[in-house]
Amino acid sequence: MANIKQSMGELLRIDGAMCAALVDHNSGMILGQEGAGVDLELAAAGNTEVIRAKLKTMQSLGLQDSIEDMLITLGKQYHILRPSTHHVGLFIYLVLDKHRANLALARRKVQDIEGELVV
Repeated sequence: MANIKQSMGELLRIDGAMCAALVDHNSGMILGQEGAGVDLELAAAGNTEVIRAKLKTMQSLGLQDSIEDMLITLGKQYHILRPSTHHVGLFIYLVLDKHRANLALARRKVQDIEGELVV
């Protein structure tokens, strides 16, 4: 079990990790963050809208399912958004350098960290 600060630190140990945040998708507020390279306040607010839009679409489609994670692939970065299964309304946001990161390992590590997170 790890607290928010420890969890964000663990995320930054992933190869290619640039920055990470734990975000409340009800308010768009950051509960914890580490790293640099992206304006996390702005990114948290924008990605809150991404999560909300997908949840709304799933509801409209009548899908009885949940989001495991979302991947946004940019030219130089990967952005991983992983809603918490244990803390409703929260998601982990991780930015990776695309040329240094192993995406499969990063997604697995984010899953592990999310499972151990204590808020």
